[in-house]
Amino acid sequence: MSPAALSGPRARGFTLIELLVAVAVVGILAAVAYPSYAAYVRRGKIVEALAELATVRVRLEQYYQDNRNYGSTASACGVAMPTQPSFSFACSWGAGATSQSFVVTATGQAGASMNGFVYTVDDSNAQRTTQFDGTAVTATCWLKKQGESC
Repeated sequence: MSPAALSGPRARGFTLIELLVAVAVVGILAAVAYPSYAAYVRRGKIVEALAELATVRVRLEQYYQDNRNYGSTASACGVAMPTQPSFSFACSWGAGATSQSFVVTATGQAGASMNGFVYTVDDSNAQRTTQFDGTAVTATCWLKKQGESC
């Protein structure tokens, strides 16, 4: 009998080493890709919040045209604030400390991994970033990604 007949059918499949190499390659790719994906998702949430800030500012200007003021109290403006799972929005009187000015603030929510992000816009359309990724900043624009400047 030939040696091939004695050994039986040839086994097909992957060896343990091949599987370990494949798992290691997938792990390395995931470790590199996940931080980039997380930053991409975070930037998307920031852009949504900034769009809401711009929309609220326009609605407040429309309110002002109708009422000749932005709201009736120091802690609330004349229009409803938007709701978002990633950011909370608040409106108050601005630098003039009267109903003739306003500041709308978007504050990141911890439950949505956006804690440490704070953006504002006021009645003169001054856009500011006061906190970015947990660090206090004094940017005179809305920062959207790490390393960006005005």
